[in-house]
Amino acid sequence: MEFDASFFALVGLILFFVLLAFVGVHTSLGKALDKRAESIGKDLDDAKRLREEAAALLADYQKRAREAEAEAQTIVEKARREAAAIADEAKAQMEDYVTRRTKMAEDKIVQAEHQALQEVKALSADVAIAAAEKILSAKLKGAAGADLVASSIADVKNRLN
Repeated sequence: MEFDASFFALVGLILFFVLLAFVGVHTSLGKALDKRAESIGKDLDDAKRLREEAAALLADYQKRAREAEAEAQTIVEKARREAAAIADEAKAQMEDYVTRRTKMAEDKIVQAEHQALQEVKALSADVAIAAAEKILSAKLKGAAGADLVASSIADVKNRLN
């Protein structure tokens, strides 16, 4: 039987595997693979935990954003109500001011009318007195006429004022 190089290569390969098995390379290789699998498992668990934390943070931030938006809407509505109340109050104050100013103007007009009426009465009394004085002095002459004129003038003044 002839042994060629392929046969010796096969025998060398088998002896190499037996030597590796005898030395225990397969156990250390298995341990290394087990450690690597365990490390990958830990990494996957960490990644899963981090993903869950990120999802919880995202949900928390989304909740905060919704709450902030609701609070902003509340603030805007409150500001609108306050602005409307201020506008209503300003309108009421303006109407009150206009009413007071109108009343004051009306009072001044009434006072001016009353004063004008008093001035007209005084002027007409003066004119009437002067006319009566001229008429009576023309008709009555002397001391008796002067006394009568003076008492009549005093009487007219008292009645007109």
